[in-house]
Amino acid sequence: MKALLALPLLLLLSTPLCSPQATGIRGDALEKSCLQQPLDCDDIYAQGYQADGVYLIYPSGPSVPVPVFCDMTTEGGKWTVFQKRFNGSVSFFRGWNDYKLGFGRADGEYWLGLQNLHLLTLKQKYELRVDLEDFENNTAYAKYVDFSISPNAVSAEEDGYTLYVAGFEDGGAGDSLTYHSGQKFSTFDRDQDLFVQNCAALSSGAFWFRSCHFANLNGFYLGGSHLSYANGINWAQWKGFYYSLKRTEMKIRRA
Repeated sequence: MKALLALPLLLLLSTPLCSPQATGIRGDALEKSCLQQPLDCDDIYAQGYQADGVYLIYPSGPSVPVPVFCDMTTEGGKWTVFQKRFNGSVSFFRGWNDYKLGFGRADGEYWLGLQNLHLLTLKQKYELRVDLEDFENNTAYAKYVDFSISPNAVSAEEDGYTLYVAGFEDGGAGDSLTYHSGQKFSTFDRDQDLFVQNCAALSSGAFWFRSCHFANLNGFYLGGSHLSYANGINWAQWKGFYYSLKRTEMKIRRA
């Protein structure tokens, strides 16, 4: 799998437009006939690929393939994962451009990118699921029936990639995200929160901060309980502000 994922970008870009999965992202795709380029993991599932793994999607159009991890098993699958953390191998304390464009690897820890998220939610209606795990192997999740990023903005970046979530459904994690709905995204080099200080810098992360947060899923990977306040991978309604989670996944699926 690692060798396949290491194929040069040139190969990805030169792949025939009718065969988006024939780049080696998943080998079984080579035997499939020419299919329409997928927008998200819903499309990939509909094309017959129903195993968890890395696939190519095209939120920006046919010339810009984007590797993404598709969760095809949780609650019926079809989830496009846009944030994934599980071992602290990738630094999430990054600036605006990284969060806008995305970083990491789809077969590891990564962030898909605010612009990609905006384009996806502009074209389809999505629900959001947030999966959480602690270091005692306890799991919980939160779901939101509606999720979108700057749906009415002429320029999503000028609008701050504003978060909209609604329709909370509890999977044991509690609701730590509704507080953030309506907020612009903030990084340490672009402060767009409502607090007098920079929440991204204070919380060692980047998120849709208000004053400051109940969720800080892009905070420091601190490995469980920590003495510092609210700067770990925190989901306050489940584990409070002094516990940094082991694993998080933020994922969307067509509603």
